[in-house]
Amino acid sequence: MADKNYDSNWVERREGTSTEWNDFARDRARIIHSAPFRRLQGKTQVLGVGESDFYRTRLTHSLEVAQIGSGISEHLKYKYKDDEEIKWFIPNIYLIEAICLAHDIGHPPYGHKGERSLYKALRDKEGFEGNGQTLRICTKLGDASKKNGLNLTRRTLLGLVKYPGIYSNLLGNQTDKPPKCILDTEKDDLEWILKAFSISDATKFQEITPPSGHTHGQTLHKSFDCSIMELADDIAYAVHDLEDAIALGFLNKQKWNDFVSSSKIADEFYYFNIAEKLFSETHFERKSVISNLVHRFIDAVYIIENVSFEDKLLRLNAVVNDVVKNEIKSLKNMTYSSVIDKYEIQTLEYRGGRIVGKLYEAILENHEVLLPKKYIEKISPGNIIERVVCDYIAGMTDHYAARLYDRIFTTNVSSIFTKL
Repeated sequence: MADKNYDSNWVERREGTSTEWNDFARDRARIIHSAPFRRLQGKTQVLGVGESDFYRTRLTHSLEVAQIGSGISEHLKYKYKDDEEIKWFIPNIYLIEAICLAHDIGHPPYGHKGERSLYKALRDKEGFEGNGQTLRICTKLGDASKKNGLNLTRRTLLGLVKYPGIYSNLLGNQTDKPPKCILDTEKDDLEWILKAFSISDATKFQEITPPSGHTHGQTLHKSFDCSIMELADDIAYAVHDLEDAIALGFLNKQKWNDFVSSSKIADEFYYFNIAEKLFSETHFERKSVISNLVHRFIDAVYIIENVSFEDKLLRLNAVVNDVVKNEIKSLKNMTYSSVIDKYEIQTLEYRGGRIVGKLYEAILENHEVLLPKKYIEKISPGNIIERVVCDYIAGMTDHYAARLYDRIFTTNVSSIFTKL
């Protein structure tokens, strides 16, 4: 932020007082130095951690999202430099990087399979969802304060609320994956975040389409900062994860051209034209194409207004036009079909989901001996054993979960002094 006269509510924390805009820099520092952020280096992005030290993890993905997010903010500052109604609300580099760096810290080991295993285990016991767990870490579990997690500013937390709906309000009969939500356990934190808005804005922001049959309900709105972070996340997924698919050898030039033809991308010529360099044996040529794609998408970002909101932080959203949106979506689909949907990757994900599910069952049943003391001490009427076990497992890296599984379930000989 540049306007120091803007409502100081947005730099308020649950603990302590804040009066300076550089508090967003403090947020970024707290995230970078937190244990949940460091553990992202051991969590799956596209390829399973341990397959190679070259491919992206959740940590490197988050760093790339932060870089793209700051690029979008700088682009918008220039684009709207003469618009007095908008320019003061564009997040500064510290704020948007803090949001982007933290956006995945709630995701459990083994990606979406791990998330779905925990959701199935807790479906009728408060539930689980990765984005909801991100807010839980930031407000309750993080290591910067005793009671308020990472104790971040209100505006940073607002930017991390991708889905401002409560789990129990969104839950349908769908059993294979959770609703995108905030967990009921963080309902009070959502209320605190939205306290800076008018009642009408806060109420509208939480509007949902209700669950119907086997379909979960969905949230309808995002804050301005969150819309920038989501675009950065989509671009990183579409472009940088695509680079991994090519490096893995799962995607070749012929498959690329076939996919471009079938995706109905408006600018087919551009995408056919970059194929030669994208699949070149010369590394810098591929990097040049990847960089140009990122810039192509960043340059397409602009701001729209939803006039039904009063506050600019809800009224403004960063978007791209339908043509570019389709390009990003098509590249994401290409990565999914080329890598994530592959038999080899699906078998690894299945194994990961089984590991998470079996660990949950064993630790819950035998928590007196299998749950670390610091977690046993957290069990209370307001923090049920199922939630505590879930918090423990969700915080694990892929390697930690696998080694703990081996220690509990296999006959591999290992010393009690072997570090997990």
